[in-house]
Amino acid sequence: MSETRPLQPILKTILIVAMGSLIQACGVHPVTPVRSDPLIGKCINTATGEFMEMDALVDHLLQADVIYLAEKHDNPDHHSLQHKIIQALVAKGKRPQLGFEFFSTSDTPLLLDFLDSRRAKHPDAVEKKVETMLRKQLGWDAKSDTLWPYYFDLLSLAKTEKLLAAGLDLTDAQKRRITRKGWNHLTKIEKRSIFSTHLDDKAYQDYMYEIFANVHCGMENPRMQSILFDAWIARNDTMAHAIVELHDTEPGRPVVVIIGGGHTEHNLGVVDRVRHLNPGISQVNLGFVEIARTPAGVRDYLAPLELAGFEPSPPFDFVWFTQRANYQDPCEKYKKRLEKSRLHRKE
Repeated sequence: MSETRPLQPILKTILIVAMGSLIQACGVHPVTPVRSDPLIGKCINTATGEFMEMDALVDHLLQADVIYLAEKHDNPDHHSLQHKIIQALVAKGKRPQLGFEFFSTSDTPLLLDFLDSRRAKHPDAVEKKVETMLRKQLGWDAKSDTLWPYYFDLLSLAKTEKLLAAGLDLTDAQKRRITRKGWNHLTKIEKRSIFSTHLDDKAYQDYMYEIFANVHCGMENPRMQSILFDAWIARNDTMAHAIVELHDTEPGRPVVVIIGGGHTEHNLGVVDRVRHLNPGISQVNLGFVEIARTPAGVRDYLAPLELAGFEPSPPFDFVWFTQRANYQDPCEKYKKRLEKSRLHRKE
């Protein structure tokens, strides 16, 4: 016990951040210097290595039942591109359903109530009150002021275009329970309320443990990694199940998934689970990828992952390069604390 105690403040901070998204950074603004890069604004088909324009990309997306628009949550360019792509799909005659990682399945009635309000036109002041009420109902009144407008913009687009929208994820309470207790220590009734694919994820688990360590500044803690993986799997299973349900209910309407890139990277996570639940569903995985902090070649971004039991896969089917939201190293402020913790454990 004395060996792990110095890590607790750091673990607490990490777990709070991880609750929102285990891979993505949230709510921060760019810091200088901002780097220019010829890749910014370009989209590449990772299967062919060819760069493509928006129209050609949309034609590819139109062929899929499920379209992932995988984002980094705090990057405004990613959300602007999501908006444009959804508009382009509508212009092509599609009526997509929008599925959001950032809302839970139990939030879906609230989202649909908001979409139903399109039937009445109100003054701007009333519309602002409607937004404030929706944010409060969704539990977002105490969450990021930076992130909320990104998702409300997409909901407003769905409202204008008469689209459907649904939440995909676990509730915040469910996520907290898993990250506090671990899956094995949940009650039976809790486990029954959370959908599970029961997939054997040993290779994926090892891969994600490495990801968790990298994201958490090189710190490895077996208990932390275990509970983070439990929450990660429960969330991926829940989102995959919700996506399949949306597709099966309205098979003629593609499901556009607004989700963090970590959940779909290398066609693992949610993508793999949707494939497991319904192999007949066609999926396309578009990832918005920030340029690296230092210059890198295209091949550096597109290196495939080779994982036992899975087909080698590049990060996404299509990669759209964008400017970074933040150039700061998130681990810099933890380095001294982590080093002190390591020295303490060695004593």
